[in-house]
Amino acid sequence: MWGNAFLLSVLYLLTGIVVESIRRRYHAPFFERLSMALDSLPARALELVRAMEPLREAYFNGRITDLGVRVVFGLVTVAVIFLLALVVGAIMAVLRWALLRATRGGGEGPRPGKG
Repeated sequence: MWGNAFLLSVLYLLTGIVVESIRRRYHAPFFERLSMALDSLPARALELVRAMEPLREAYFNGRITDLGVRVVFGLVTVAVIFLLALVVGAIMAVLRWALLRATRGGGEGPRPGKG
């Protein structure tokens, strides 16, 4: 579970670096939209915890640079991916436990081979 979350985080961040590099160099509309799409996940997560407005204010007042915003977005994205992996892993563990319990008969009656 943690390995998958780590791999997904690395792929997301590498994709973001490549897209941002191309966007800054060629200014193509496709890469502008792709960059915005990649930024929507951390931006919405920051909105959810009411941290986007202070970040936006700090950016427009010059207290944080473009690179600083990218670092914040990258960290938030990694945190969201790990949180999602944890939630999905917990759900799968509960489902596996329920399936094993159901296939064993829920603990009712004697177990095979005992007595």
